[in-house]
Amino acid sequence: MATYLPTLKQLQYLVSLQEHGHFGRAAEACFVTQSTLSAGLRELETLIGVTLVERTRRVVRFTPLGDRIAEKARRVLREADELGDLVRAAGRPLSGDMRMSVIPTIAPFMLPRILPRLRTDYPDLKLYLREEPSGVACEGLHNGRTDCVLLALPYACGEVSVQPLFDDRLFVAFPDGEYTPCPASILAADIDEHRLLLLEDGHCLKDHALSACNRPELRAEATMLGTSLHTIVQMVDNGLGVTMLPEMAITAGILEHTNIAARPLEADNAIRRIALVWRRASPREKDFLLLSQVLADAQSLPR
Repeated sequence: MATYLPTLKQLQYLVSLQEHGHFGRAAEACFVTQSTLSAGLRELETLIGVTLVERTRRVVRFTPLGDRIAEKARRVLREADELGDLVRAAGRPLSGDMRMSVIPTIAPFMLPRILPRLRTDYPDLKLYLREEPSGVACEGLHNGRTDCVLLALPYACGEVSVQPLFDDRLFVAFPDGEYTPCPASILAADIDEHRLLLLEDGHCLKDHALSACNRPELRAEATMLGTSLHTIVQMVDNGLGVTMLPEMAITAGILEHTNIAARPLEADNAIRRIALVWRRASPREKDFLLLSQVLADAQSLPR
């Protein structure tokens, strides 16, 4: 008796639909038309003889069994990816496809330094990048959507392998003339909690900054408005408050053409640790360790 099994493509369609909750966006993520994705899912349902998705004009709702099968499909797709990883790991180092997520407070400041070197030294590497917050990035890592994540520690990313790259100091940025005379560093106790501007929830830099200051009232009083560091810098430049910036952003020139001064934050643990993380027991661990060395070396090169 012949056994008919779902294809990996059908499982990919199912997982994408659950992730995006919309047929059009799921199809775009899979690089197919909406009709192709819909037909593939109907074939899957016919194959296994159950309804996985309840379809209406406005809502895509997974059945309880559909949720369970989608979760199992994620594991199957991750295992399939690792088959390819085994082959790539046996070949040349840092070659083939690699999907890396990078958090927004690192991507615009670090990637311009590292990508040219990767293109030159490892031309066979096809690095696909996603910029997303730490929580989304770690979820994508465990779901198999990405292979590794470049993020800032401390952050609870689950059961992962971690390779620290370097420490990134925190600075206080303020309108020039805010502190008279301008000190060599800024004490956490001297920050006006009513003028502190931070990134909105979901950005780990906010938690790193507040944790370093060790002032509970800052968490309650700080204005959390910015969706990006560049937005926050514009607000500070217009005299709306002060903020905290990572050293890599300042070194990359985020304060150029502004009237903003920046001084190191003087506090315990006034740093964040930049690290590369990946799933434990990944067959591409040697590649990730080599990539970590390339990232650390590129960041230390003079500008």
